Amino acid sequence: MGKFSNAMWRMLGAQATRNQSKSVAMIEASTAHDDWAQALTDDEFASAAAELDVTTESGRTRFLALAREGGTRSLEMTPFDVQLQGALRMLDGDVVEMATGEGKTLAGAIAAVGFALSGHSVHVISVNDYLAGRDAKWMKPLYDLFGIDVGALSEKSTPDERRAAYDCPVTYGSVNEIGFDVLRDHLVLTADALVAPVPDVAIVDEADSVLVDEALVPLILAGATPAAIPNSAIFDVVSRLKAKHYDIDADGRNVSLTEEGAQLVEATLGGINLYDDEHVGSTLVHVNVALYAYYLLERDVDYIVRDGGVHLINASRGRVARLQRWPDGVQAAVEFKEGLELTEAGEVIDTITVQALIGRYPKVAGMTGTAIAAGEQFRQFYGLEVSQIPSNAPNIREDEPDRVYDTKANKVEAVVDFVAATHETGQPILIGTHDVAQSEELAYFLERAGVTAVVLNAKNDAEEAAIIAEAGRKNAVTVSTQMAGRGTDIRLGGSDGDDDAREEVLDLGGLCVVGTGRYDTERLDNQLRGRAGRQGDPGRSVFFSSLEDPLVTKNITTLREVQADAPDGLLGPKGIETVEQAQRIAEAAMLTLHSNTWSYNKQVNEQRESIVRRRMNVLKTDAAARDLEKAEPERWSELAEDLDDEVLTDAAREIVLYHLDRAWADHLAYVADVQASIHLRALGAQSPLEEFHKLIFGEFTQIVDEAMTAAAATFREVTITADGVDLDGADLHRSTMTWTYLVNENQFSAGSQAMQGIVGIFR
Repeated sequence: MGKFSNAMWRMLGAQATRNQSKSVAMIEASTAHDDWAQALTDDEFASAAAELDVTTESGRTRFLALAREGGTRSLEMTPFDVQLQGALRMLDGDVVEMATGEGKTLAGAIAAVGFALSGHSVHVISVNDYLAGRDAKWMKPLYDLFGIDVGALSEKSTPDERRAAYDCPVTYGSVNEIGFDVLRDHLVLTADALVAPVPDVAIVDEADSVLVDEALVPLILAGATPAAIPNSAIFDVVSRLKAKHYDIDADGRNVSLTEEGAQLVEATLGGINLYDDEHVGSTLVHVNVALYAYYLLERDVDYIVRDGGVHLINASRGRVARLQRWPDGVQAAVEFKEGLELTEAGEVIDTITVQALIGRYPKVAGMTGTAIAAGEQFRQFYGLEVSQIPSNAPNIREDEPDRVYDTKANKVEAVVDFVAATHETGQPILIGTHDVAQSEELAYFLERAGVTAVVLNAKNDAEEAAIIAEAGRKNAVTVSTQMAGRGTDIRLGGSDGDDDAREEVLDLGGLCVVGTGRYDTERLDNQLRGRAGRQGDPGRSVFFSSLEDPLVTKNITTLREVQADAPDGLLGPKGIETVEQAQRIAEAAMLTLHSNTWSYNKQVNEQRESIVRRRMNVLKTDAAARDLEKAEPERWSELAEDLDDEVLTDAAREIVLYHLDRAWADHLAYVADVQASIHLRALGAQSPLEEFHKLIFGEFTQIVDEAMTAAAATFREVTITADGVDLDGADLHRSTMTWTYLVNENQFSAGSQAMQGIVGIFR
């Protein structure tokens, strides 16, 4: 994939010029209506907009004139033609690529207005609560002028506040909160308690981050249950293993016991056989989970420990992944590893991946600074096309050739020397690193070289907006983990808008961006580069890499032909070619991983939608009453002599919903068990994917009938009075406490041993 796929995608159009000439012509034609738009009073504006048919070319042309005037009048931001172009492509359902600083927020708001005027309900989906709330507040004057109510969600929103936000034609919210609302609706017992609306239009901000990087992250709704106590003996023996007791594969994704290690573990656990029928599907899995936690997950790389808890780090954003955890066995193992109190996991009541969540929307559009490179994923997994929008001003940033070194030590020394020399000129510098440990290590070496840097990583991400806002000041040196989705512009001269300070930085060449290693995908490199040279400003970027970087060591098997001639370890074109090859291999592997995992998840998603449809039918109709009356006519007649029909109908609904929800939770547990052992199917030359689908399909076909059989049995025996049904008295308890979180399951994606039970060797 990599550069070849990007070039191929562009050659095929990447829809980079798709209908662009038509869009440009429409924007040019819209200027003929500027006088009409400018003559409207504020009171006339909304009614004039409401009269337009934005689905037609003439209506859309006049809408563009209103959008231009509306931005000027309400926000003092006259949209550039390229912003209107981006809005038009989103209205046609594309993901638009607009460079950093080109005004995606306003373009997205104009598109949302257009959809709302056409009668659609629009969700503008962001990567976090902060951006959702900020953008809704920022764009509200524009929506007000058009007579369109806008709402916003956050983690702190109450159910009533959420319903009010969703009742607005345009709602801003993070992908997590919208997903959690969908899941929480699986708990309600009456239709009027539903929160999430029927999905209609989604405009996804940072679309590649949400739709690609986070696509396979499952959102979880959990309920309190008696938690199984982890086997501390397993954690203890694994924590004391030596290097000879386990093997880590070349790409660092899987770890397994050696023969000597297996013998030690078996002896320590009481002389068991890890590979017999009693232990292969349980104890061995737990051992390998512990191996993964102890020897593959690194503190300050994959997670940090703060406030007495383990906090995962989002690899694509370099910050704490709030509410996110690993699958429960791994989470417990890491907490044991760090000597922390175990957090409650509970029972999974419902789950949905981000990809399935977005797939519920009939119409999806999006915007990001790096869409072209993700074009294949957008097309393959969402049926979305990409439109590349030109920048308003030419990009004059200087992107220097990569500097590749033989060793990490030589690379770090070169980075420090480059930063120190550049810092002497006063030019502001933004340095991108891959993880917390690397950012802190680099800051230490810079300090030793006399350069004091501000560090932004997962340990202080609460201050990120303030830190990033000042990264453009003269003499500023900022070391940051991943810049994707940070949502704050870097203004040259600083955030206070001082023109003299800005001019001084412009004279120094603008912002200098330094990458300390290529990422697994070119998109993330470009997101970092894009922080410099915004809106035609000057700027420069350069990436430093080494043959010891994880990107290279995990993806290139031999490096015999690549040797340094220079005394400082700097490699020539061969070094650059090696790093680029490693990135192409990594990108191809990620696409394959996504495709495989999507294949595993697809049937589960379809089954979930089937259960949701049935549940909604039970919730909104008297179907449960009719089914139980038919199944237990004598019991129904007996109760109908004393109880109102409404009481019986509500009781029947509650009984059926209990057993339907119970059946779905049990099915999810079964699916998890199948995932944990499906690798064994490969040993018999069977397709794990085919076997997985066959097993869960066979199980799913029975769960509704079994739920209704159980519901009929409960209806026969349970106490039902004028006060309703007493399920607690029948020992049928719903969770009294529920919570939501995300599971970082990338390590467990189909195609890797990790997802398939994290098992190692087999005898």
